[in-house]
Amino acid sequence: MIITQVHLVLGTMKGHSKMCSLVTQHNATDLLREHAIVMFKQPFCATGMNAAVRATVRMGIYTGAKVYFVHEGYQGLVDGGDNIKLATWESVSMMLHLGGTVIGSARCMDFKEKWGRLKAACNLVKLGITNLCVIGGDGSLTGANQFRTEWSELLADLTKEGKISAEEAKRSSHLNIVGMVGSIDNDFCGTDMTIGTDSALHRIIEVVDSITTTAQSHQRTFILEVMGRHCGYLALVTALACGADWVFIPEMPPEENWEEHLCKRLIAQRGRGSRLNVIILAEGAQDRNQKPITCDQVKNLVSKKLGFDTRSTILGHVQRGGTPSAFDRILGSRMGVEAVMALLEATPETPACVVSLSGNMAIRLPLMECVQVTKDVTVAMTEGRFEDAVKLRGNSSNHVAPKIHPLSLPFSHSQSNINIAIINVGAPCAGMNAAVRAAVRVGIIQGHQMLAVHDGFDGLANGQIEPIIWAQVGGWTGKGGSNLGTKSLIQMLMPLSPCQAYLGGLELVTAREMYEELCIPMVVIPATVSNNVPGSDFSIGADTALNTITMTCDRIKQSAAGTKRRVFIIETMGGYCGYLATMAGLSSGADDAYIYEEPFHIRDLELNVEHLIEKMKTSVKRGLILRNSNANENYTTQFLYNLYSEEGKGTFDCRMNVLGHMQQGGTPTPFDRNFGTKMGSKSVLWLTDKLKECYRHGRIFANMPDSACVLGMKKRSLVFQPLASLKDDTDFEHRIPKTEWWLRLRPILKILAKYDTVEMDTSEVAAMEHVIKKTGLVKGGKM
Repeated sequence: MIITQVHLVLGTMKGHSKMCSLVTQHNATDLLREHAIVMFKQPFCATGMNAAVRATVRMGIYTGAKVYFVHEGYQGLVDGGDNIKLATWESVSMMLHLGGTVIGSARCMDFKEKWGRLKAACNLVKLGITNLCVIGGDGSLTGANQFRTEWSELLADLTKEGKISAEEAKRSSHLNIVGMVGSIDNDFCGTDMTIGTDSALHRIIEVVDSITTTAQSHQRTFILEVMGRHCGYLALVTALACGADWVFIPEMPPEENWEEHLCKRLIAQRGRGSRLNVIILAEGAQDRNQKPITCDQVKNLVSKKLGFDTRSTILGHVQRGGTPSAFDRILGSRMGVEAVMALLEATPETPACVVSLSGNMAIRLPLMECVQVTKDVTVAMTEGRFEDAVKLRGNSSNHVAPKIHPLSLPFSHSQSNINIAIINVGAPCAGMNAAVRAAVRVGIIQGHQMLAVHDGFDGLANGQIEPIIWAQVGGWTGKGGSNLGTKSLIQMLMPLSPCQAYLGGLELVTAREMYEELCIPMVVIPATVSNNVPGSDFSIGADTALNTITMTCDRIKQSAAGTKRRVFIIETMGGYCGYLATMAGLSSGADDAYIYEEPFHIRDLELNVEHLIEKMKTSVKRGLILRNSNANENYTTQFLYNLYSEEGKGTFDCRMNVLGHMQQGGTPTPFDRNFGTKMGSKSVLWLTDKLKECYRHGRIFANMPDSACVLGMKKRSLVFQPLASLKDDTDFEHRIPKTEWWLRLRPILKILAKYDTVEMDTSEVAAMEHVIKKTGLVKGGKM
């Protein structure tokens, strides 16, 4: 049965998706009741929100719902009329690449008053809407929850005033709410990332990279202020990503007499031959006495006390605009789908929830718990309990913060007489140099001698090994490729590479039985655009490649703006791993993505052609098909081009693009710089600890399985896993893991491309979790 009275309303407000149990459109709509979902966004817009709008609309339509836009946020909800409009499948096409929000956003004082909420409730009841999907910050989401809490009272008042009938009140007896956080500040507790944060980091890093080139030329000191209100996330990650000398964030005020420490650090940097200094400052930066620290204050200090040529730049609203990154598009899409499912599964007893990201998983959290913890951060900072504030912020901040200053300046440590070699193996990718820089500097801080192996395993065999010092890796975070070079008596070995390093590491472990010299601790850091290393959900370099593909697809689609009825066939890298094709398909709005892991046959190709022919009858007259390079040995990219060209005659024409090695190049994204820095740092610290376990009789002897590991991200944390333990989960012939988390996202790609029947994985249920249990409430100054 198809129920058509169900509505979705979309609007915008300021302030790992669970694979649902939908198998076909028909049995999906059996889940629906007579209610509606409203989605809106308040004044400040974050790039990536259009992806959430698109996903919510299309997922709602897929389930048989009617979906409405609410234009201009809560104000549109109060005013009603043309501000609440029916959304269609085509109305959200060609919007993934757009910044801001296409449905508008505005501040609304009326909604803060009960009479304004009465008008909004009346508008919703008349349309049969009983579900709200809200994108906003903690203020907007709190307002939505208040609206839900007093819903029964509002209905009673409207009935008493005769504005709605008793029957209408009965049909709209309860209101369900789900929130998505759209904010570049990443200041909402309970989620690792908010929609728009990654795109803002892209804008900031683009500016920082441009500024540092001129700063080097003129030997200048640059102070850059970034946004974030009272949250230092943007400043913190920017400092890591650009190798800044100093960072000011509100959650970690500098110690007393910081002015003298800062000047000493800048002088030391210049003394080691550095031609520039970079200082990153969050707009809410403050000292221990909660006195603001400003750009002008820092500039005057450096220029007057040191005489350095100093410039300051306040980036401002440029951080909010621009094209959304691939990460934000995928995040918005996943959250939009999960939001719809959360509303469909909600009952009158279900608390308002917010869809959040934890690691690579989409989770649901009680809305007001998250709002409470977010407020507790503000209270902790106001009371000067900065350590509590950092803990409440969560993993995205407190895991990174301690790494900034140690990586910026060497400290005096006793020598350990330990040598650590760093080797890059396999194809180069963006982010490798950031990992090497972090590993070298943390190793030096630990007192080790760091050695660079040039040209991979060939260089190791031929003795191309030399010491690498602190100053040599300066400025490496923003460089693509591999400065050490890479090709398909040292006490520790750290391979940095794609699957070849994992296989090479296994061979080294096996050879320990014959060569005692190989009984040393080893750690493999996944670094490959293919994202195919067993034991890790993500690899260094994959995010940069994904953004390159996404931006290229945007340009290719734009090239057809004046051409009707054209289908593009695009080949991506990845070997036998379909990660890039799948995720780029999600981020670019592809009609399908052919990969090795999901076999396809001639009937599937026929259905895809039929799908595109039907699509060309709508107002959307473009198609995009992605194919992983090794998806099928017979159905090649050329074959697909020929097939689509022949079958589309008279309806559409075709173009083919093989993206090639451009996917391996370019400047690393903020994610890859940050990820590489954390992986490199954590690896060397792990190796240092392993030494204490393996030091016997004056020498190092490591032959246990856990002395040779892969460092990988698994769902929510970085973990070390023995190389040998990953053998059972490895397809050695095709060099891919047997279990790949991102395959569960492929049904979303199909649904958003308007395929009628899609099977979805229901093995993981996104149950409501509790953020307070993870962080603890702040009461009386204690956690």
